[in-house]
Amino acid sequence: MITYGPGAMMAVPAHDQRDFEFARAHDLPIRVVIQPEDMTEPLTEAAMTEAYDGPGVMVNSDAMDGSVSSWRKGRKNPAINRVIDWLEATGKGEESVNYRLRDWLISRQRYWGGPIPMMYAGDEIIPVPDEDLPVELPEDVDFLPTGRSPLTYHEPFFKVDETLRRETDTLDTFMCSSWYQLRYLSPDCDTAPFDAEEAAYWLPVDVYTGGAEHAVMHLLYTRFFTKVLRDIGVYDDAAAAMRRHGRDPEGAFDEPMTVLRNQGQVLGGERQGHFVLCSGRVAGERMLAERVEVVDWNQVPAGFEGYFGEIAHRTENVLHLNMAGVTQFVEVLSDAEIVIPHIPGENNVNQLQQHLDIQRMSKSKGNVVNPDELVAKYGADAVRCYLMFNFDWQKGGPWNENNIKGPQGWLHDIWEIAAAGAPSTAGDPSAERDIVRKLHQTIAVINRGLEEFSFNTAIAEQMKFKNALKAALRAGSIGADVWRDVMSQVIRLLAPFAPHLAEEMWLRLGWEYSVHTQPWPEYDADLAREETVDLVVMVNGKPRETIAVAVDIDQERAQEMALASGAAQRSLSGKAPKRTIFIPGRNGTDPKVNIVV
Repeated sequence: MITYGPGAMMAVPAHDQRDFEFARAHDLPIRVVIQPEDMTEPLTEAAMTEAYDGPGVMVNSDAMDGSVSSWRKGRKNPAINRVIDWLEATGKGEESVNYRLRDWLISRQRYWGGPIPMMYAGDEIIPVPDEDLPVELPEDVDFLPTGRSPLTYHEPFFKVDETLRRETDTLDTFMCSSWYQLRYLSPDCDTAPFDAEEAAYWLPVDVYTGGAEHAVMHLLYTRFFTKVLRDIGVYDDAAAAMRRHGRDPEGAFDEPMTVLRNQGQVLGGERQGHFVLCSGRVAGERMLAERVEVVDWNQVPAGFEGYFGEIAHRTENVLHLNMAGVTQFVEVLSDAEIVIPHIPGENNVNQLQQHLDIQRMSKSKGNVVNPDELVAKYGADAVRCYLMFNFDWQKGGPWNENNIKGPQGWLHDIWEIAAAGAPSTAGDPSAERDIVRKLHQTIAVINRGLEEFSFNTAIAEQMKFKNALKAALRAGSIGADVWRDVMSQVIRLLAPFAPHLAEEMWLRLGWEYSVHTQPWPEYDADLAREETVDLVVMVNGKPRETIAVAVDIDQERAQEMALASGAAQRSLSGKAPKRTIFIPGRNGTDPKVNIVV
């Protein structure tokens, strides 16, 4: 059978409920082939009242006896893995991948979407002639509450002539977005879907970002489109252009995107509910409140006899109060007096805030953050940098507006450094070499962060460099020439993260418009290389002292300096060590010498 469904059997009655019931009804044998490991008595046909579909160890399975069967699918399940190997080894079968595809209904009974370029002449379906393409949606339709697409009653659109009627369904929007990466290459091209030269340069797409759902929706559809277009020769001209420019087109049009990166979700942050005092009369299990006042946390007047506490939940005019761990219900009467001191004007029950836990943002939960308000308060670049700095791209996390102060302060400091202009001091050559070294180390980290979508790491490194630069300027260690060169690179590094601020600083310093068209700073490994490193002196495995040494120090010199250190001298007390062990620095770690006494 190709598939199975209601009424079809899998022939494993001990481990499939439908098979079990069928076997019992027709008095068929039930053979246990997976024995649970956590049962005191083995599973038997006579004792079974239902099928067992959990994990265990294979039995009554000949060569597969003893294989562990888990919940996992495919080869990740040890039992399945062993069965596949046995089938292949004995020539009885081989591993394959089954794909389940469903028909894709691409028509929609609505106005928005690409028109379907088909017409009807009675029962005959006729394509719209090429010279009449594209079919465009009319802009003068009436949107009436009919439950129908307005195209179905807009005669100038659907009536071509007395014999032809235009299709009024529109295409699923995925039909357009499944090849938008191609049309974006050359949106003004009117002789082909896309310009072959542009496609030869840009395709395939380097990085595709989106939520996890994209992997089985839009990305799947665009893969279909890409492969069909490849098979019917739409990419042939682009492939020829690639060859002319020295690129091998082999495989370039097999997949639309080369890398998928799923982004995490910014969740609503936790928020305390209003702490309220409720006065009124108690009716059964609830208070009918005639007055509700928001007060500071736990500020309950002596002798207050009403209900008080944090609003744990609010459903319209019904409050769930947390009174020292006990939930009390308060129904706020329609004419009740609501007092919220920090909200001017006449207050109402809808302004009372309930407690919010960390969860997905939703209007119904009242935890949605309006970015327009944040931009007005902090500036677009500060909000942008907060989003990149505060959250791991792939993980996301809870919103916390207090954390925006870090990126905001960093951008403010960079602005102040640029606005102050070049220093008038001559500068200290050693300090200038150090700041250039740190700059190139920063470039390396930012490059890696951008490639790996570790934007928080890239911003953190810029903050770290800003601190070093600010300290050097305060000490008068940086001269004008080095300052200008460093700031030119700092602003270019900042541009992808804070584009508006970077552009403003770039122009104020008199450089050519625009910062966003300038070359990206080049990393120089020689300039980034440290001249000294910390040699860690250890005594019996415990760090005792660090010594600044040459970055390329050898074992003999490192051991000599470690033995001469104060920590070693105090531990040895004039005696010889039992042995010394040199551990060279690797992957950014400091070298070490362990002295065994």
